[in-house]
Amino acid sequence: MNTLIPAPRLFYIHDPMCSWCYAFSASLQALQQDLPASIEFVYLLGGLAPDTRTPMPLDMQEAIQKTWRRIETTVPGVVFNFDFWRLNTPIRSTYPACRALLAARRQGADSETRLLSAVQLAYYQQAKNPSLLPTLLACVSEIGLDSEAFNQDLLSPAIELELQQEIQAARAMGVAAYPSLRLLLGDRQITINIDYVDHRKMLAEIAHNL
Repeated sequence: MNTLIPAPRLFYIHDPMCSWCYAFSASLQALQQDLPASIEFVYLLGGLAPDTRTPMPLDMQEAIQKTWRRIETTVPGVVFNFDFWRLNTPIRSTYPACRALLAARRQGADSETRLLSAVQLAYYQQAKNPSLLPTLLACVSEIGLDSEAFNQDLLSPAIELELQQEIQAARAMGVAAYPSLRLLLGDRQITINIDYVDHRKMLAEIAHNL
């Protein structure tokens, strides 16, 4: 008896407040556009930093700003608005933004990706803090999602469960850094090397493993 082999799936494991994920945006978009139609593309939230209201320690703030500067010098076209650090009290908490994407997903897959772009724009270009609910609600309003449905979903137990399941799935894949790509071929899992500049290298690596 023939056993059906699942279609190949490419998992993108990320966090909406991960600066390297933001740096990967253009290359990721090009990869998605050129990815063979036979490969299912799946967004998976890794959950970078749990809920907290404690201000980010100064040494962590300095480390993240150093990362932003490193990205600006290594990934062409990527710039950050460093006013964020002057205008906000930074909080090391990305789970609220992760839940926001899951709530948006319920309004359609394109709603999730549109909100992801809006959150990244608010954080990295407009110096707003996506760890805070008002920032997330403003992003939802800006892209025209159903705010009432979003509000109901965002803090629901179902969304929290979904986030924990995605975090566990990412850990089960052995993901320790974001962004990450994992190609699943049946019971085989293949790590695809991230390229922030040339998406064709990732396409070639995927094609080589099919």
